[in-house]
Amino acid sequence: QVTCVEVVEAYVERLKEVNPLINGLVKDRFEEALREAQQVDELLSEGPGDDCLEEKFPLLGVPVTVKEAFSLHGMPNTSGLVNRRNVIATSDATVVSRLKQAGAIPLGVTNCSELCMWYESSNKVYGRTNNPYDLQRIAGGSSGGEGSVLAAACSVVGVGSDVGGSIRMPAFFNGVFGHKPTTGVVPNDGQFPNAQGVRTGFLCTGPMCRYAEDLEPMLRVMAGPEVNQLKLNEKVSLENIKFHCMDHDGGSVFVSPVDKEILQAQKKVVEHLEGELGVQVRRVAIHKMKYSFQIWSAMMSSKDSDGQEAQMFTDLLGDHGKPVWPLWELMKWLVGMSAHTLPAIALGLTEKLMKLNPGGNAKLVSMGKSLQEEMEALLGPDGVLLYPSHPTVAPRHHSPICMPFNFAYTAIFNVLGLPVTQCPLGLSSEGLPLGIQLVAASYNDHLTLAVARYLEKAFGGWVLPGKV
Repeated sequence: QVTCVEVVEAYVERLKEVNPLINGLVKDRFEEALREAQQVDELLSEGPGDDCLEEKFPLLGVPVTVKEAFSLHGMPNTSGLVNRRNVIATSDATVVSRLKQAGAIPLGVTNCSELCMWYESSNKVYGRTNNPYDLQRIAGGSSGGEGSVLAAACSVVGVGSDVGGSIRMPAFFNGVFGHKPTTGVVPNDGQFPNAQGVRTGFLCTGPMCRYAEDLEPMLRVMAGPEVNQLKLNEKVSLENIKFHCMDHDGGSVFVSPVDKEILQAQKKVVEHLEGELGVQVRRVAIHKMKYSFQIWSAMMSSKDSDGQEAQMFTDLLGDHGKPVWPLWELMKWLVGMSAHTLPAIALGLTEKLMKLNPGGNAKLVSMGKSLQEEMEALLGPDGVLLYPSHPTVAPRHHSPICMPFNFAYTAIFNVLGLPVTQCPLGLSSEGLPLGIQLVAASYNDHLTLAVARYLEKAFGGWVLPGKV
């Protein structure tokens, strides 16, 4: 009914209208995108000669956006680091290449936090991204540009990455869907910084989108030949899923208590599942979740099986140049002279402190391993856990620095390697998105995706910002 050129033009116009407010897209490729759309229309006008066009190009003509940390040929690839500001990608990351081969048309790259290690997307290269529901609020991080662009209806689907919640937090704060796949299925190569050592088991690349039904086709393309591990062809009977529910982490001293409205939204989900599906949602209290932040931190800085040390964040900040001294950078920051953001400097300082307690870290790593076994046993082949995506709705700009460990609600599942879908659940009384995490045992991504599609129908899914 519409041409591909018309579709791409509509998204380009929308970006030109909205992006000056949200600063989600940091570099566009509109001219190239329109040329590629023209080629799609020409291909289609050749008539229905090729019956397998849909099979060959499942995302033909679909506009996508890509987190700037991923290589997209001809686009910047700085990850918000000032001394990389002249880096232009000369190739495509594997997932980007797969999306292009499936027919998708990239519109440009989106903002992230400095080195993708903070949950507010703000840096000294592109500035900060705003939440489309309230410009005074954060879009989350590190895939925050992606979350805000999708929520503002400026793109159809997007590419994010997640080592501590970087897909799910922005998806939650911006009221869209985001999926962190089972670890090790979707390739991570072609992003900066990429995971090394033990972190290769925690970093995940995954899809973000406005509509739940788009997660699966995106995931299929991104996973490529490995997709069979995720059982996406298995039919899911929701009535046969064993649902578990946990309201909070058990009261960690490092993390904010969960907002009343987030708890209320979760309660409504439980009531709906029990009332409509006739299932029983079992309340669980997993004691070790209280130590989520400490477990994530210790596992992120542990050695891998070959005894290789985790890469130091301060080395990454220097990006193969001089090492960065966080204390000196803090002094410079206080007088407005540092090229780094305060969260990045703070992370560098924290990392130094972590090294001072190797015994405590070893204990936490073994606690993480036993938590993983406990979770896999609890969820089994047919279980889904309902768990808050974050203790608060989208915070105001700069305020995450006061509660830096709230990302523990998402981060714990990275070190456990479990698949998680963040699902929006309408808006709070302040008009900010609410949501929930759906967690399954490894390789049971098909379960969380099926529940997300069901909850979208029941609770309305994505809501256009400014509609209320």
